[in-house]
Amino acid sequence: MPPDRGEPVDAWLVYDGQCPFCSRYARMVRLRQAVGRLRLVDAREGGAIVDEVTRAGLDIDAGMVLKIGDRLYHGADCIHAIALLSTPAGPLNRLNAAMFRSRLVSRLLYPVLRAGRNAVLSLRGTSRINNLEGREVP
Repeated sequence: MPPDRGEPVDAWLVYDGQCPFCSRYARMVRLRQAVGRLRLVDAREGGAIVDEVTRAGLDIDAGMVLKIGDRLYHGADCIHAIALLSTPAGPLNRLNAAMFRSRLVSRLLYPVLRAGRNAVLSLRGTSRINNLEGREVP
């Protein structure tokens, strides 16, 4: 489980910037101060954190990734960890925490959220990220 005490450790949320749901969710999330600063990373822009996620074998098209310290949380585990670390700031953060603090609910609902993302990207004619396809990462 994510840390909830001690020195604040910055966190990174890797998401699909072309997905309107992912982008809004990433901007909405507010984490407790114990986590430190949350850095939002659009996976389509690449960078060191995206390379790290790829090296770990995590498919960004299959789910967002939250990195806290050396730990990576992917997909349902990502939104579950975010729910556990969320502040009660605002109704959307409270709703997120209430819905996804249950690991079971996170695992049941995440495939539905991913299907919605994929449908919206398809309707918009936006390609998948394909971070694991044919990409050499040092």
